[in-house]
Order: sequence, then C-alpha cells, then structure tokens
Amino acid sequence: MKKLIKYIVTHIPRKYLIRFGKLLILVTPFYYGNKHECPICGGKFRKMLPYGNKGIKNRLCPKCLSLERHRLLWLYLTTQTKWLDQPLNVLHIAPEQPFIKRFRKNKNWTYITADLESPLADVKMDIRQMPFNNEQFDIVICNHVLEHIDDDKKAMSEIFRVLKTKGKAILQVPINYELSNTYENPNITNPKERTIHFGQYDHVRVYGTDYPQRLSSIGFNVDINKFVQQLSDIEIEKYRLDPNELIYIAYKP
Repeated sequence: MKKLIKYIVTHIPRKYLIRFGKLLILVTPFYYGNKHECPICGGKFRKMLPYGNKGIKNRLCPKCLSLERHRLLWLYLTTQTKWLDQPLNVLHIAPEQPFIKRFRKNKNWTYITADLESPLADVKMDIRQMPFNNEQFDIVICNHVLEHIDDDKKAMSEIFRVLKTKGKAILQVPINYELSNTYENPNITNPKERTIHFGQYDHVRVYGTDYPQRLSSIGFNVDINKFVQQLSDIEIEKYRLDPNELIYIAYKP
C-alpha cells in the first residue's frame, strides 16, 4: 500500500490527482493521528502523504490534498486579512482543490475559476490572452503557474490588465534563493532535460531572487510578505509548512 501511494503522488501529474482525488482520499483513515493538522480542512494526522517527483515525505494533506503553500496561504487569509469578509470579484487561475469549495461557498465573493487544462475550472483559457475585461477583478490568485508559461511577462501583463486599480494578485512561484537571476533557456524543451534544469518536466524556468523585479517591470508594486516568520516552530511543524515560503503579493497602483 505504501509503495502504491508513493507512486501515485510522485508520478501522476497534479491535474490527474485533482480529477481522481476522491479515490486517493480512501487512504485517509490510515493517516489519522494527532501530530499534524491541516488548517484548511481541519484534518488531524500522524503524518502527511509524500509528494513531488522526488517523493519528499510529509507534504500532502491526505484529506483535502493541500500542500505547504496552500496551508500557509489559508492561514494568511484567515488570520491576517479581511478579504474573505469583503464583497470582491475574484479570479482564481489554476484553482487548487483545497480552496475551490471554500471560496465558492463564500457569499461575499463573485468567484470565477479559470485554467487551460484543469477539470475544475469554470473558464478554459490561456493566461497570456484572458477573455476578461480590463479592471474586472479585485483579487487574482495565481499560484505556481508562471513557471509553466513560456512568456511569463505576457501572463503578468494580462493579470495586471484584468485587475482593478488598487487590486491585488497573489502570485506564488517556486524560487531558488541561491539564484540572483532567474534561469531559463527556451531551447530546453525535452521533459527529461527540463526536469534536470528546472526541477520539473513541465517547468520552463527557475525563478531567482529577481522575481519581484520581474513583476515590478510590468507595473506592480510588490509586497514580499514574511508571514511564516511570525509563526512558531511548533506551529510550522504542526501545520507542515515550509519555513522559507514567502508570499508574493502584487498590487496594481
């Protein structure tokens, strides 16, 4: 059983995990315990599932399939902002399964999900050419998407376009903090080579610490939010968070 679970969560692309997530949840009872807690679904576990192409242990919530970044963002939204209580137009690009039902039930939000492939999305679209009006949304959530997009500046520009003035975009990407400059090479197209160079078969770059400057070049004001540093080591371990995860929030002036 352990080998089967590890194979599923490390080899099957997330878009298929999303589609068949209910089947994966059949293993949830085997992980019940009191060591860790998911702040999104409230599940309590002795450990989390492994996840990623390297099969890193203790990452994926067995109940709602949240990862470290999802749990951190949920804690941030529910404890540090009033956004969930405000009447907002929200666009969620590449919607994450742990959030969709919760956001959709929020009567304060006019909530639209969009993606090129996700079976969960309301609107099928290319982020580089979105079918939305200028200044339509108060908030855009777009996490771990831009590293998949060949022309990320075009995608950033589209997000800027559809945001209202004073609007906010949560734009998380995986970042290598040892790199001062983002590494990309459009000539690398083979999935195996991309895994070697960019860490995943469908990534087209590795963002460095210049990521905020890339957003600023589009016109955004960027807040590098260090909320995770306000949490204790006990909380970080309890919720299985990445202590180095920063939240990148881009504001349209």
